[in-house]
Amino acid sequence: MRVSRPVEDVVRDLVADGIDVVRVSYPDLIGIERGRDVLVEQLPGAVAHGLSFCRAVYHTTPQGDTVEVPGGLDAGLPDIRVRPDLSTLAKLPWEDGVASCLGEAYEPSGDDLCPEAPREVLRRALLKLGDVGLTAVAGPEFEYYLCEPDPSAPTGWRRYADAPGNVYTSGRKGDPDGHVLRVLRHLRDLGLGVTMGNHEFGGGQFEINLDHSAALDAADRAFRFKSAVQEIARVDGMLATFMAKPFNDQDGSGFHLHLSCLDAEGRNVFEGTEPDGLSDTAHHAIAGVLEHAPALAALLNPTINSYKRFGPDSLAPWLIDWGLDNRSAMVRIPPERGAASRLEVRLGDASANPYLGMAGLVAAVYLGVRDKLSAPAPLEGYGYDAAKAPMLPGDLPTALDALAADTALIEVLGEPFVTAFLTYKRDEVARFGRHVTDWEFREYSYHL
Repeated sequence: MRVSRPVEDVVRDLVADGIDVVRVSYPDLIGIERGRDVLVEQLPGAVAHGLSFCRAVYHTTPQGDTVEVPGGLDAGLPDIRVRPDLSTLAKLPWEDGVASCLGEAYEPSGDDLCPEAPREVLRRALLKLGDVGLTAVAGPEFEYYLCEPDPSAPTGWRRYADAPGNVYTSGRKGDPDGHVLRVLRHLRDLGLGVTMGNHEFGGGQFEINLDHSAALDAADRAFRFKSAVQEIARVDGMLATFMAKPFNDQDGSGFHLHLSCLDAEGRNVFEGTEPDGLSDTAHHAIAGVLEHAPALAALLNPTINSYKRFGPDSLAPWLIDWGLDNRSAMVRIPPERGAASRLEVRLGDASANPYLGMAGLVAAVYLGVRDKLSAPAPLEGYGYDAAKAPMLPGDLPTALDALAADTALIEVLGEPFVTAFLTYKRDEVARFGRHVTDWEFREYSYHL
């Protein structure tokens, strides 16, 4: 835990700023924000002793059921301790008198970090990357849909401002209530490093970009960004969803990650020379991502719904390939070179836990650089031709099997985390397999 100054000084400053509550939050296994509101006078005790939470919070589904993951139910539902990381403290612009900070999850002894805690999984991958002398810099991009209440709709929600053709627009034409402006200003004031936003392809779909920074900081900001967007929408009586593909008639929402690596002197090691302006290290990194892409899909496309976003001409990756400024490739190399040389990994969807998605990519880059893997030739022209490259997993069970078989990636990410993740997600697959969907009733009920 990083505490730069005595907690008593922090409390005094908070009180002087009109803050009487500190919200301590942390990500669960799938990236849902969990936390507790702490009265400011109780903050010193929370820092000293931690906040007790049932460990099974990591294994709890979005519907509130506890999955039988080792170390949870079988161990009698023991505690973890979550300690406030005061270096991440920030005032919530939309909630009077409240500041928030991230929490760091420890084992009950209070000495060791929880191995399945997403922050710790990413930290572990970054330490391995450090073994080859590199640090990772990341810039996340997220898309999401905004919905407004509609009691007549089957789900209770309809897409906000659902007019066609408002692709890459700004202003009230595609956003009559000024949602993007409000979010940009709030998140700027929260210190999340947001840079810009606009209406995306789908009706009621938006994208907001975050600046690049060291990978752990970028993941922290991405996690807080998603939670903040959802909370701001709730304040407005709306629903912001980062679900991969919430609507049959619209494109899905992506999580694109720009990734580069620096050496000990701070030089971008992806910078190279002709013919493509990339270094050998960059090509090794690309090869690592391609090599481990089937397993990475489990982390970057982590839900049943994720795989409904894929397919030919979907503007989402379908094949395991890379290309130079080619948006139909899984790994796109943007046209900037020199210090701006980077990979844009387009595999992820917006439902991914940003810590786990970044951890998987960092691990794949590390393995590619460590083993000096060779990348195939870049994609030429438009993708989605299965004769040109292998296909990504077509469903979550296949991706989970690929992760379970990727022993090199598991070694980097940690076996306890991977066991917990696979157990949790295979339970999700099993539950879905038993659930009767609206499609099935519509398809079969009348004639069969």
